[in-house]
Amino acid sequence: MVIRSYRRVFDLERRIYRIDRLRLNPGGVPVRGIAYFMSLLLLALALERVAPINLLARVVPWYVRDLVVPGASSAVLAVLRIEGRPFHLAAHAVLRCGLGPRRLVALGHGCRPAHPGWAIWCPQPLLMVPDGSDHRMRRLAYRGPGALLVAVAHKRRLRRGPLAMLGLRPHLVLRELPGVERPSRGEVVVLDRNARLRVC
Repeated sequence: MVIRSYRRVFDLERRIYRIDRLRLNPGGVPVRGIAYFMSLLLLALALERVAPINLLARVVPWYVRDLVVPGASSAVLAVLRIEGRPFHLAAHAVLRCGLGPRRLVALGHGCRPAHPGWAIWCPQPLLMVPDGSDHRMRRLAYRGPGALLVAVAHKRRLRRGPLAMLGLRPHLVLRELPGVERPSRGEVVVLDRNARLRVC
């Protein structure tokens, strides 16, 4: 016998084997099944008072509607397992999911329903520019504001003039110096708003 979980060993089902001197079936009657039977019996008695259903209840014999149907249904529900859980736990989970909020907010150690007026915070897009840690600098164009950390030997050329002011030419051009040893420390290049950078 293969035991895949300790819960299978210690999750013992309560059963009734005899009532006083009356011995029940050898396997016993599960207490959960008796609870299902009583609940279904009360539900059947309550539904018999509803106007459309009481006409059908008069046609069906009393022992069928009050004993056979609740007994057979409780026997089925007692052996029914939904994802390893008994019927009442699975039904409670489905009901709680259906009636619960669609959005939850987790702050600290607990969750609470989201307020209808709350908005979802999304961070601004974060652009990461290659720093030249690979074997060569990548060709790219970037518009400020921002800051760049360049960790390879490079040459900078600052362009001024009407074309740069109009945004037709880049303000700063970075060009890699091949064959030059990498510097011990990187250099930070800060770009103002709307400043254009091009790496060749």
